Amino acid sequence: MRNTAKITAAVLTTGALTLGLAACGSDSGSGSADADGPLIVAASPTPHADILTYVKDNLAKKEGLDLEVKEFTDYVQPNTATQDGSVGANYFQHKPYLDDFNKKNGTDLVWVNDVHLEPLGLYSQKIKKTDELAKGATVALPNDTTNEGRALKLLDANGIIKLKTGAGLDATPADIAENPKNLKFKEIEAAQLPRSLGDVDAAVINGNYAVEAGLSPKQDALVSETPKGNPYANGLVVKKGQENDPRVKKLAKLLNSDEVKKYIDDKFDGAVEPAF
Repeated sequence: MRNTAKITAAVLTTGALTLGLAACGSDSGSGSADADGPLIVAASPTPHADILTYVKDNLAKKEGLDLEVKEFTDYVQPNTATQDGSVGANYFQHKPYLDDFNKKNGTDLVWVNDVHLEPLGLYSQKIKKTDELAKGATVALPNDTTNEGRALKLLDANGIIKLKTGAGLDATPADIAENPKNLKFKEIEAAQLPRSLGDVDAAVINGNYAVEAGLSPKQDALVSETPKGNPYANGLVVKKGQENDPRVKKLAKLLNSDEVKKYIDDKFDGAVEPAF
């Protein structure tokens, strides 16, 4: 997923949008009810729809899967369309967002499997490795709740800071228990972080924004998130009760195939990593 600040704003408006979205989604065909029809999957354009299109064009036919990809540019409609049956599944979000969406909107969408991660990385124009961070150095963090917590977890996992026991996915600098280098933290909107690199000692940047700024997660990140078992992996989601749909099972299998792993590795240069 990309800009979580935008996601949060979108969620807040969901109640007002749901009725209209359900109505305009009704012309999409049967997304889930007809097990003999195509499986329509709602997805964000990149990388989600790219990955699904690869599956559709190269793998689905051999598995007997009729797959249709429907692109959305917001983070509300894919879930509401899955809930009302306009589409049979979606692929655009991570599980913390799904859990929050279900809680706030009374939906019963369920996770099927992890597919990929858009990893956060620590970048710098001034140092080449983390132990070169000076006392009192300034580190920029994403200012939205989800990604700030992720950023702090990344620093904790690499021994740069230590978070308090029990600090959750919404951790903030107030949850730091140990800060041996007395680092200072500057909270900046996620999309602006690459531009901040000249003004800070290091910055934690989302994979997609890093690539857009000409940074290579594989070559330039001092440290980055580990894909496997990461709670922020993006994955396949369906309405509760649809997990055993044969079409969903086929798609889940293909999304975790060696072919998809190679496609992700070859196409996205570390900005997207397989999470299976």
